[in-house]
Amino acid sequence: MPLAPDLLGTRGEPAEFAWTRDDVLLYALAVGAGQEDPLAELALTTDNTEGLTTLALPTYAAIVTRVGAVPLGDIDHTKLVHAEQAVRLHAPLPVEGRAQVTAQVTGVYDKGSGALVETTCEAVDAATGAPLATTVGSAFIRGEGGFGGPRGGAPAPPPPDGPPDHVVPLVTAPNQALLYRLTGDRNPLHTDPAFAARGGFDRPILHGMCTYGFTARALLHTVCGGDPARFGSVEGRFTAPVYPGDRLTVSIWRDETGGAVFRTTRDGDGAVVLDRGRLRVA
Repeated sequence: MPLAPDLLGTRGEPAEFAWTRDDVLLYALAVGAGQEDPLAELALTTDNTEGLTTLALPTYAAIVTRVGAVPLGDIDHTKLVHAEQAVRLHAPLPVEGRAQVTAQVTGVYDKGSGALVETTCEAVDAATGAPLATTVGSAFIRGEGGFGGPRGGAPAPPPPDGPPDHVVPLVTAPNQALLYRLTGDRNPLHTDPAFAARGGFDRPILHGMCTYGFTARALLHTVCGGDPARFGSVEGRFTAPVYPGDRLTVSIWRDETGGAVFRTTRDGDGAVVLDRGRLRVA
């Protein structure tokens, strides 16, 4: 099959990623910071506001580790979708720095209609070796199942049945994908109508990690009081596409640890777009 043989355990070559304050500011804008109220999140969007120190959104760690990759084989990338993502911070991300990133395939699962490939990336400070972040991402590749591999573990439990403790509305812009692609994700699925059509979509969809970043911003402000040092880890499963311009709602249930479980839905039809979410506080 087109998936690379003996993929489980394969490591990619170490890669370096350097970022500046401007990169952090651009990422914040790309996931909606300051979009509805330009004065609401100045610590994330400016570097010269009196009395404020610029902060990096915790999920910028997923941008840092994106350079860590393992070739998956000769697959059809129109059939690949981002399935799950987890980001764990070992310390608050600096607003500028240089990291060394290593990647390893830590799971290959047979889902019948496709394969689920999990890749874990570790980022450390390139100068000191201090751990920065660990990210775990899973890609679902349609048509690559049926090879007799394990199906994977049980999914995370769903949110509680009761009403959420917080409901946060979010608004994506019609040009959101054009802005988010400037963070480095140039997948044409999000901008090229012909490529999107080959993937089964009637128009380009928003990057899943953009929806993820929007949701993480809501969690940062609602659960962590806007303090990235309290943001320990976040994980969730992508379950439906978001189109640029969609309105979203993040429903948040606090838990006994001080963290939360959450779900992001698309307004209008109520489709769940990010499910089985969990935020752990540091």
